[in-house]
Amino acid sequence: MSLSIALTEDIATCHALRRAVFVEEQGVSVIEEVDGRDGDALHLLARKDGRAVGCARVIVAGTTGKIGRVCVLADQRGQGIGIALIEAALDCMRQIEGVTQAQLGAQIYAIGFYERLGFIAVGPEYLDAGIAHRDMLRPV
Repeated sequence: MSLSIALTEDIATCHALRRAVFVEEQGVSVIEEVDGRDGDALHLLARKDGRAVGCARVIVAGTTGKIGRVCVLADQRGQGIGIALIEAALDCMRQIEGVTQAQLGAQIYAIGFYERLGFIAVGPEYLDAGIAHRDMLRPV
């Protein structure tokens, strides 16, 4: 397997991946998934053997980089692609002067995944697009 993750300007491919995972698989409405923040974000695209298989975005606000829209196609899960996307997002943040903290909103079922990557759940559970989430933080 040849996996590559890089910053991308190919937002259309990221949107297609997000549509497959969030809209088609998880039932999130297109209106909620396309939030108008993509223009403010850095986008990471994961390709396995040349095929786009996952993506994530980072939005920086002050000293915090917020990781969001993390997705991996269903048939590609369990191969470390999600871990590689988060590590790439953290590496990206380390290159931005002043960013000291990473934040994300984790779907409840994925909290253990993010805890293994050093994130700590903070605050109460909340609904985002009708799906239970908790915010998580870690130093970059």
